[in-house]
Amino acid sequence: MAAESFYITHGHSRIHYLRMGTGAEWLLCFHGYGENADSFRLLEPALGARFTIIAIDLPFHGKTIWNDELLFTPESLVGLINLVKPKKLPMHLLGYSMGGRIAMQLVQLIPEQVGKLVLIAPDGFHKNKWQWIATRTKAGSRLFRYFMHRPAAVLALTDRAAKFGLYSKSLQKFIHYYLDDAEQRLSLYRRWTTLRGFRARKVLLRQIVVAHKIPVRLLFGKHDHVILSKHASTFANSNPLIELKVIEAGHQLLKQKYLPQILDAITG
Repeated sequence: MAAESFYITHGHSRIHYLRMGTGAEWLLCFHGYGENADSFRLLEPALGARFTIIAIDLPFHGKTIWNDELLFTPESLVGLINLVKPKKLPMHLLGYSMGGRIAMQLVQLIPEQVGKLVLIAPDGFHKNKWQWIATRTKAGSRLFRYFMHRPAAVLALTDRAAKFGLYSKSLQKFIHYYLDDAEQRLSLYRRWTTLRGFRARKVLLRQIVVAHKIPVRLLFGKHDHVILSKHASTFANSNPLIELKVIEAGHQLLKQKYLPQILDAITG
């Protein structure tokens, strides 16, 4: 069955999602920053007979049209999910990069509906101090808005920090990619601000996983300079429900060549 596009009205906005497969089990997928639901099309040929796969375009991503205030709450997402699939029907969650933080928040809200949690190079295990300040504090939000319109000072500071080895050249290139271009800066501001309510509380998440016996599969790239596997090691340590694997790869794991490892995490 080919992927089908659907829209759900949310306030003044339209949330787009793809539905793939016809299986009895449900798999909800959440993409990374700057990506979209299409990232998960590679799953359908192998999983479509077993799963009904739902991939949602988050605000300011893909085909979702966001016209509301810059805040999309986890509770709103739960409401949308209950419109997409039968209420309280068990589901598996798959989150890649930024989508990992989305999936982790959902486990904290509706653990009784989650059969398995699969996290691929997930954001959320390491607290991004700058993102927290920029989106969770009033002063930081004002500064964030200011610097997004006048990025020269931020770029000069980060270039100097990179020169002294405070972070890698690859991370420096990553920062320039999102700040050099005015459209990319605006997207960064809108996306970070709108999704600021999604936060992973590692201790709470681990408690919930244990209490509800939710299997968790973590997949990281050994050469990923953006999301490091070491930040999830404490979370996974000595818990038979949680399995952490590191493979020979970078951050971009949603590729055909890594599909066997992804499928094993979902179905194994």
